[in-house]
Amino acid sequence: MHNTGADGTAADGGPGSADPAPHADHVDHVFLSLERELAVFLRRARASSGEMAREVHPDLEPAAYGLLVRLADIGAQRATDLAGFFGVGKATMSRQLHALEDLGLVAREPDPADGRAVLVRITDEGRERFSRVREGRRAQYARRLAAWDRTEVADLARLLHRLNAEQEGECC
Repeated sequence: MHNTGADGTAADGGPGSADPAPHADHVDHVFLSLERELAVFLRRARASSGEMAREVHPDLEPAAYGLLVRLADIGAQRATDLAGFFGVGKATMSRQLHALEDLGLVAREPDPADGRAVLVRITDEGRERFSRVREGRRAQYARRLAAWDRTEVADLARLLHRLNAEQEGECC
C-alpha cells in the first residue's frame, strides 16, 4: 500500500494508489478525493442555485430555477416530460409550475401537435430575468477561472459532460 497525503496523492507524487483493484481494507484515494471534491462542488452548486433563483425573483424556489433552465434551453415542454426529466412526480411538478406561473415566469399554451395536451413555456419576462442571471453567472465563472488556460476550462467542461452523460446512460 502506498503512503498518501490528506489530499489523496501518493508519496510518489501520483494520484492515489497504483493498485488498480484495491483490497477491501484499502481505501482508493483517487475515488475518495473525487467524492470529496464532488461533495464540495455540489454543496456550492445548491447554494448558488438558491442565490440565482432569488436574483430571478425573490419568491422563486431554488428547485424551480432548474425548470427555467430547462425551458430556456429546450423550449416549451409538457409538464409530464419535465417531471420525467427531473425525476419528480406529477404533483411536485404541478406545484412548481403553478408557482412559476403565479410569478409570471412561465405560461401554459395548447400543444399544436395535440389539442388535448398543454405545453409550458418560459414567458418573455421569465426569459429576460433568467438570461440576466445566467449571463451574470457566466461572467462570474470567467472571473474565477481567469488564471486557467482556456484548454483547461474546455477540458473541465468536456469531462463534466462525460460524467453527466454516463450518469444518464448516454455515453460510453
